[in-house]
Amino acid sequence: MALTGRTALLAALGSIPVGLLEPSWTGLLAVNAPLALACACDYALATPVRSLRLTRSGDTTVRLGETADVRLTVANPGRRPLRARIRDAWPPSSWPAGTGPEASRHTLRVPPGERRQLTTRLQPTRRGDRTADRVTVRSYGPLGLLSRQGTHVLPWTVRVLPPFTSRKHLPSRLSRLRELDGRTSVLTRGEGTEFDSLRDYVPGDDTRSIDWRATARQHRVAVRTWRPERDRHILICLDTGRTAAGRVGDAPRLDSAMDAALLLAALASRAGDRVDLLAHDRRTRALVQGRAAGEVLPALVHAMAPLEPELVETDTRTLVSTILRSAPRRSLVVLLTSLEAAPIEEGLLPVLPQLTQRHTVLVASVADPEVARMTLARGSVEAVYEAAAGTQAQAQRRRTAAQLSRHGVTVVDATPDTLAPALADAYLALKAAGRL
Repeated sequence: MALTGRTALLAALGSIPVGLLEPSWTGLLAVNAPLALACACDYALATPVRSLRLTRSGDTTVRLGETADVRLTVANPGRRPLRARIRDAWPPSSWPAGTGPEASRHTLRVPPGERRQLTTRLQPTRRGDRTADRVTVRSYGPLGLLSRQGTHVLPWTVRVLPPFTSRKHLPSRLSRLRELDGRTSVLTRGEGTEFDSLRDYVPGDDTRSIDWRATARQHRVAVRTWRPERDRHILICLDTGRTAAGRVGDAPRLDSAMDAALLLAALASRAGDRVDLLAHDRRTRALVQGRAAGEVLPALVHAMAPLEPELVETDTRTLVSTILRSAPRRSLVVLLTSLEAAPIEEGLLPVLPQLTQRHTVLVASVADPEVARMTLARGSVEAVYEAAAGTQAQAQRRRTAAQLSRHGVTVVDATPDTLAPALADAYLALKAAGRL
């Protein structure tokens, strides 16, 4: 316990025998004896911090951008009332800049034998786990002259989940999915690989869909309708290497890739497909497999929450071998990575045939909208150079995408705001074409 306050020196003097003091200190003590006595009594009447019983409860998860309430219960088993100032310490990223110190400090009074509850409201600014540090209690006497101070260690972790802002696009994509599945009046004709039903021929139908046996039985032309196959396997692969650390706008590329992956997982699980997740750079950072449709999204969100980009070059050969082990049967492999020329040409292209001969491959990448803005710059020499650099960067991305397309890869290159719906649309297009 630590003595604090402006009269700590006088309190210390009060514990020293008067005969041992120099004459000048003896005079000082004689003048301030009433104050020293008051301080000593105030300190003695302050509730000891170690006798307090502290417990935690409250939220353990929160989406990025939302608030979480963590409750701290303080029980005073002693015979003296507790008058305290409490600091509930959390990492700085638990609040927006400048708001943490006030949000973590509380003033409290607890009568003898009773308990009171405090609430610390967190608003984290980063994904991942936020762990409480310690609770510091400063217990004051009735006069407020001196205090006892101590700490209690109360472990508590709040996991900050990805915000999943792209969920606003889910209803419109589910509507298109119902059209593909034939659950609405608009039925996909002549597409898909799973037989649905027979109906009468109408002008414009593909003649290859005519069921001649049914036509002979019914004495009218009947055509087969198809729906996209269900129970397909989707493996979403997040590249967590150095290229994922590049910031586009206010967030790393990895965050935009996660948002797109969550929308795709939500859509595919509703479509009856099985969705797995692999996060990899030089080693596997997260792996989610074999989850039921209702468990996929929560499992993916929790697996993504602590992921951070690693400042290393992704080992593409190890990534491909891990994909082949994780998906032994034909699957749709969705690789969320960068379209930078060097990583693709030196890393992915040499091993891409191993993937494409067994799986359908889709590569999705986050494009920087600032590059498009640069291409429009005019009016000065600097602006012209900026426009040239932006145009060159865009041309390089198009060449890289063309190289992947020649290997049969579907490429989605979109800005952070449009990547998630564009990836969902690409999935629906592959499903409608019967390529899954």
